[in-house]
Amino acid sequence: MNVMKFGGTSVGTAQRMKDVAKLITPRNGEQNFVVLSAMSGTTNSLVEIADYLYKKNPEGANTIINKLERKYLQHADELHTTEEYRELTRKFLSEEFTYLRSFTKIMFTSFEEKVILAQGEIISSNMMTNLLLETGQKAILLNALDIVRTDKNAEPDFNYIREKLLAKLEANPGYDIYVTQGYICRNAYGEIDNLLRGGSDYTACLIGAALQTKEIQIWTDIDGIHNNDPRLVPHTEPVRQLYFEEAAELAYFGAKILHPTCIQPAKFAGVPVRLLNTMEPSAPGTIINNEMQHGSIKAVAAKDGITAIQIQSSRMLLAHGFLCKVFDIFEEYKTSIDMVCTSEVGVSVTIDNKSHLADIINELKKYGTVSVEPNMCIICIVGDLDSTNVGFETRAMMAMKNIPVRMISYGGSNYNISLLVTEKDKQRTLQALSDNLFNQAKD
Repeated sequence: MNVMKFGGTSVGTAQRMKDVAKLITPRNGEQNFVVLSAMSGTTNSLVEIADYLYKKNPEGANTIINKLERKYLQHADELHTTEEYRELTRKFLSEEFTYLRSFTKIMFTSFEEKVILAQGEIISSNMMTNLLLETGQKAILLNALDIVRTDKNAEPDFNYIREKLLAKLEANPGYDIYVTQGYICRNAYGEIDNLLRGGSDYTACLIGAALQTKEIQIWTDIDGIHNNDPRLVPHTEPVRQLYFEEAAELAYFGAKILHPTCIQPAKFAGVPVRLLNTMEPSAPGTIINNEMQHGSIKAVAAKDGITAIQIQSSRMLLAHGFLCKVFDIFEEYKTSIDMVCTSEVGVSVTIDNKSHLADIINELKKYGTVSVEPNMCIICIVGDLDSTNVGFETRAMMAMKNIPVRMISYGGSNYNISLLVTEKDKQRTLQALSDNLFNQAKD
């Protein structure tokens, strides 16, 4: 069995749904377990509906609901070729949007918001299942709300997921295609919730790990992870293979095709993850697995919106507990740190969440002089960067000979070198690294 996840763009129109239906048709007697996101644009509309309801503006919410319903009814007309299934989908949509309108007449809280946000995946999965049945496929829809649950720490309850998933498959044997929703789940208290980080990708990896599938396929509109940002650097190339740790570093530091958290279940289960392109299904994409290719630099990624904070204090020189006090402040305000550099008289850190910046600075001033640099960018170089590979870090630094670097982090892992530059230097940094690390190898 394969797990196949399709993002919002991949199922964004009736025609693309038809294309996906062809892709998930099993070959060579295999079964496919399909995880679907909401159609592109739907979640944004649902967020807007919820926003109107929070503001006690049911008229505004109904306007968006009506607009979204018209869009889906048109999709239903284009999706089906038989009147039977066209009417079946239209009836489902009518009930679904009547349900959404019911929220305009009740007290609205964060619980109701999560219920509303779940409807995008519920709609797309029902429409896809109807399409598959219309075309003669042996397909069944399994409700993710009956399978996926988080624990009291809001982390996926893997044992529960595996138990429920196996029970569902045992109770529904003989199908070629199993369809479910990504992103949505129930929490430890039985309430409708969502997985947040990684969304539908996370669902796919949890299911693939639980079933020990052949591989987990993540289908998007991009041909795998590229060795640099194709929007800023010309002539980038897809990376054909990544070690799980390399993929996680790239995802964390800017490769938006994948979330760093979502591949962890696959990594621990040893199930490969393949990134594929629905617009170019024959392309090999990127395979992520537990195989490390030694002696190579794979890719470069960039993370914007970084703020650098420097704390200097000569009175704290070598003082026991100084770093602990500094990090406790960030912990108090639930603010993650990306990079850290230390010296005898101070410490520099970077953050990407500025929501508590003023409070953090006020607390840090108790321990030293604080300076803040906004609008920074972390450039991450990923590959086999073990210290025994002499010269790799030199090649990266040579690329930066004409670009001011604020911080360098090397040695935190064997798979990355991180550089902090200003956002205005981002593009030329990425280009210089491509020239030094990838283009020279082809010359």
